[in-house]
Amino acid sequence: MGTGGGIGGSTKTLGIIGWPVAHSLSPTIHNAAFAALGLDWVYVPLPVPLGDAPEALAGLRALGFAGANVTMPHKTDIADAVDTLTDDARRLRSVNTVVVRPGGIDGHNTDAPGFDRFLRRDAGFDPEGRTALIYGAGGAARACALALARAAPARITVVARDPRSTGSLRDALAGLDAELGVVGFADAPSHPADLVVNATQLGVDGEELPLPVLAEETLVVDLLYHPAVTPLQATAREHGATVFGGLGMLLHQAALSFELWTGQPAPLDVMSAAAVAALTERA
Repeated sequence: MGTGGGIGGSTKTLGIIGWPVAHSLSPTIHNAAFAALGLDWVYVPLPVPLGDAPEALAGLRALGFAGANVTMPHKTDIADAVDTLTDDARRLRSVNTVVVRPGGIDGHNTDAPGFDRFLRRDAGFDPEGRTALIYGAGGAARACALALARAAPARITVVARDPRSTGSLRDALAGLDAELGVVGFADAPSHPADLVVNATQLGVDGEELPLPVLAEETLVVDLLYHPAVTPLQATAREHGATVFGGLGMLLHQAALSFELWTGQPAPLDVMSAAAVAALTERA
């Protein structure tokens, strides 16, 4: 938090816009990264009530912020309010990172590239020619599907509560050469895949997902990072599958935001240690 450990007139300020936002790991992750690299930057929580996101965005510019992350429930409202959108942010109609520059505010979405980095660097998984089963059709699921669709998979199957209400998912993948199927939860067990992703909140309170047969070759990713071990993770481990929680994707998303703001490679090891320590304190 600043090269001398304090905040001064030259300190660059960032934050996270959300409601609620007190639970966010982002201030811990980014402030640890700034301290490790000796950057005179600080990152703060910015609680913004529903409906006030456009005013908050204007406030960033007025107050001299360098940028911000955006979390629920403001990602779509911010996407509608920024001056420019990247292709990912436009496809997903969702912004999770803004960069404030003299000529305007740019809206980015680091979810899809963050998921791709996580798969390749942490899980050692190349999606090309592989099959994927994604639970959920919301923002996180769409971002995962977008990342996979760009990697030439054999097939992506999305499990949705209402398979008819997946227009936003199809819009996100428009023009990409990827075979997409959408099924209901009852049909999920008949769709085995090389990669299984939970992009829903199911598991927070012990809920079980209807799963296909899992094998040692299956990679299972639960985007939840609380509880530390979800029912999906426990079941997958019982079947010998390779299992990851959601912290890895979160860290790669954060690293991409960090790089957009600072122009420097993110110290992922420091960011990871800070996140793990914070989650341990909350347990």
